[in-house]
Amino acid sequence: MASGGARGRSGPPPDRMALRNGKDGATDWIHLPAEGRQGETPVWPLTRASKRELELWGAEWRRPQAVVWEANSQALEVALYVRSLVDAERPKAPVATRTLVRQLQEALGLSLPGLARNHWIIDLPASAQPQAVAATGTEGGARSARDRLKVVKRA
Repeated sequence: MASGGARGRSGPPPDRMALRNGKDGATDWIHLPAEGRQGETPVWPLTRASKRELELWGAEWRRPQAVVWEANSQALEVALYVRSLVDAERPKAPVATRTLVRQLQEALGLSLPGLARNHWIIDLPASAQPQAVAATGTEGGARSARDRLKVVKRA
């Protein structure tokens, strides 16, 4: 095994607001729809599925990430994740199975590190867009840092 040097997945996760090579880092991120993927669930590609596998299969294909999976023809990868997840749900599942599930979650963008590494952003639904709050005092001017930090007014 070689020592030193860069390793895959080493260092901090990508920052979408970072500037890279003189271009806006936010422009190469893929925005996924908050409402998830629409349409029919793909056909299960593996051998006979259990009831639990089919339940999870349908749920996974409604996620925002499924838009990219469909575009990349990743039904097999998603099915292997679902089958592994069902195996990992067992009370005495091997650690290796649970480790595999975590790795698949990251590869498929199902975890926060996976979303970052894939450069995917799940957009907020329109109903959850943050509202701009004016930081003004009673006089209409900007509040001081001291005023903004007050939690309880003293009597």
